[in-house]
Amino acid sequence: MTAQKVRFNVGGRIIETTATTLATARRDSMFGAMFDDEWKLQPRGDELVKPEEKEYFIDRDPDCFSVLLNLLRTGKLHVPSNIPEKLLYMEANYYGLLDHVRTAKWGDFDSNRLRLASTVSGQAPGNCTAIRASPDGGCAVAHGGIVRVYDWMLEEHPPLNLEYQSVNDIGWMDSDKIVMSVRQNSTRHPGMGVFSSLTGELRHRFQLGDGKDQVKGFAAGALCFNSDSNKVLASCRETRIGVWDQVTGKQTDFFDFCLGGDAGKIQWLNGSNCLFVGGYIDDKYYINVLDFRDKSVVWSWPNGTKACVTASRIWDASPMDESKFCVVGGDDGTLGVAGVRWNPYRDVECRYRPKLTCHAGQVFCSIDDEISVYYHGLDQWVLTSTLGRSQGGPIQDFSIGGDRLLLFTLTRMCSMCGRLHLPQLFDQYI
Repeated sequence: MTAQKVRFNVGGRIIETTATTLATARRDSMFGAMFDDEWKLQPRGDELVKPEEKEYFIDRDPDCFSVLLNLLRTGKLHVPSNIPEKLLYMEANYYGLLDHVRTAKWGDFDSNRLRLASTVSGQAPGNCTAIRASPDGGCAVAHGGIVRVYDWMLEEHPPLNLEYQSVNDIGWMDSDKIVMSVRQNSTRHPGMGVFSSLTGELRHRFQLGDGKDQVKGFAAGALCFNSDSNKVLASCRETRIGVWDQVTGKQTDFFDFCLGGDAGKIQWLNGSNCLFVGGYIDDKYYINVLDFRDKSVVWSWPNGTKACVTASRIWDASPMDESKFCVVGGDDGTLGVAGVRWNPYRDVECRYRPKLTCHAGQVFCSIDDEISVYYHGLDQWVLTSTLGRSQGGPIQDFSIGGDRLLLFTLTRMCSMCGRLHLPQLFDQYI
């Protein structure tokens, strides 16, 4: 590594640093393109000028450049009061340093240190069908026939709609593409489409064949993704599962194991080539694990286990790993694992439907207006943290992505981050 001096002219201000400092920006930054493999400045054609005397002009904000350069030097982020945060984020994105800013500001996702970071308030046009966090901490929120999209700064992008039909589920292929499924459609308008998260443009629609080369319209339900093979999966009426290639949009598989119910949640189990399916049949919750290699149901619950189930109603379920599945239900919000004796943790009647997800070995469960975080050890649950009463009332849905937990309440959308910050209120409506 070299300590070669580098001179910049940023918006008319001369700023000097070293190649050693710039190397902390990593290769995927704008500065990485300026240097060779040994972090020596690339030739520019003006060989008569000594490398340390060359001046690189950048037509950007010099104050933000100084803040970002100091971040590279120290690993600490200090933003003077005269610099708007959103301007700094925009400049950091230009230089390819946004990840550095996010790491310095929030750190890694830590469920036991989550605090309110920001909110978006206002009156929604309808109840929240789903909120889904993007890989970089943005989110998409479905209301009726509209999906509203926000980047990680909670700036709103153009909304998405598929003929204004009722949205059933949404999912992120990556930070640039969103898949939407809708409940009702016609044979002319299949029930799934891929949209640009930036512009709201419909990229392409998904066609569905039932295994007999018959392409038709369909009512798409729950969505999930298999990132290892770039596939998107969706339930299609009475728990039939369609599979499409994310790149081409072509259907690649179809699993018809009709059980007579509707899947409310599906999730690919990495490493097992199996799919978790949870939903209702005749008002009773079920779990099935589907093996796509031989199109078989390899495990089911409650029929496939002798678990001691005392809850009168199951509200939600989520896979913890390939062999354990967490479920929540009962009027008191009973939490348990299929195959393990249930353990009640609340004695208060639930007023709103609980939601459940598993992340990094922990279980997140929303009950009314708070989220509890649990770790399951041996045959009992250990409560590790509780996100206090939400400011917006009962939680309708929540999602984890990037370094954030995002939740939607009856009156606002909230962003929870891994370090303590003062709440920020944005005068935007969702």
